[in-house]
Amino acid sequence: MALSLAIGKCTLLGNYRENNEDSIEVKQFPDLTVCLVADGMGGQAAGEIASKRAVEVIPRELRRHLQPQTTHDAAKAIIRKAVVQSNEEILAMGALDRDLKNMGTTIVFTVWRKGSSIMYLASVGDSRAYLIRNNTIKQLTVDHSLAQALVEAKTISEEEAREHRFRNVLWKYLGSKEVGDGPEVQVIQLHVGDKFLLCTDGLTGVVPDDKILQFMLEHPDVQECADGLGQLALDSGSRDNVSCIVIEVVEGR
Repeated sequence: MALSLAIGKCTLLGNYRENNEDSIEVKQFPDLTVCLVADGMGGQAAGEIASKRAVEVIPRELRRHLQPQTTHDAAKAIIRKAVVQSNEEILAMGALDRDLKNMGTTIVFTVWRKGSSIMYLASVGDSRAYLIRNNTIKQLTVDHSLAQALVEAKTISEEEAREHRFRNVLWKYLGSKEVGDGPEVQVIQLHVGDKFLLCTDGLTGVVPDDKILQFMLEHPDVQECADGLGQLALDSGSRDNVSCIVIEVVEGR
């Protein structure tokens, strides 16, 4: 069965920030769809510049190097290199301009090749991807925060991590040397009805997973769902910018 994607997206300044440091992008090339969510950091306009560069560079590199005949392993390597390239460009901008010195950004993105039954997924930082399937929600990404590192070291519990003072302190993000050779790239087998949520911590920091699931089940239209999740975060007291992309796997036309 041929598959296709229905996509909704939303980014909100919120009630407390002067500028929106998040960037979202849906790049639809003839044989490739790339969905990206980035959450910039660095103060002033620097975070905004970093996140914008990330969502520009990664699709550009994928478009340049990812071909329909590229094998799975080669595709994963190309995706990792695209992340590394965006990291290098953000670091270079920071080195050239004192005002951009400490800027950085998270990134979470999916890559789908037309006609394919798989989705590639990669992330750096604490912007997340979820899979909603069979009325359940599963977090696909792992936060690169100090609190999550403490969870993995079994120093604190996952419950404690949600309120930990280091929950928003990242040890890896675009604009840092820790990116290395790039992130792990997941390969997810697709089924009609699957939904993916890509989002910043402006949403996940205030709305628990079970409430996200409930909202997504109650709002099947992808654009209404994306807009509604953004508003839900603000109504739940988010003090951050809020951004998300909702992707539904549908039967191809």
